[in-house]
Amino acid sequence: MWPKLKKQVAVEVEQIRRLLETHHPLLKKCARVKPDAIERSALAAMLHSFYNGVENIFRRVSVEVDGKAFKGELWRRELLETMAQSDKNRPALISGELKNQLRGYLEFRHVFRHAYTFELRWEKMAELVLGCEEIFTRLETEIDRFLENDQPAL
Repeated sequence: MWPKLKKQVAVEVEQIRRLLETHHPLLKKCARVKPDAIERSALAAMLHSFYNGVENIFRRVSVEVDGKAFKGELWRRELLETMAQSDKNRPALISGELKNQLRGYLEFRHVFRHAYTFELRWEKMAELVLGCEEIFTRLETEIDRFLENDQPAL
């Protein structure tokens, strides 16, 4: 039912996978040793790109299935909320629990866009950095479930 969407999502998922594979050595290192300022900058850019990829998937679902493009000051937050809800067009894309976890990445995206990277503190980033691979695995599982069940929610 959603062949175009499935292709678009597959491209985004692969991009996120490549992002995490590229940064995997640094992620492993940071699980043992606190990153320096340059490493924090790289990790911050990775987190920003990670959430942008997630958001690209959400926007594609919103446009292709819901026929809706979000606008306004709070569109990113509204988009995330909507993806955890089902409606007449589709089941929920993600669970409420995953939505709550992704909210931290959305909030970090805002910080990254409005702060100098040398101001970033590892203590504020660590949970997101160290959890992003697990979050991605969970996101992939939930997206696959959604795409396999490509029937409108009734």
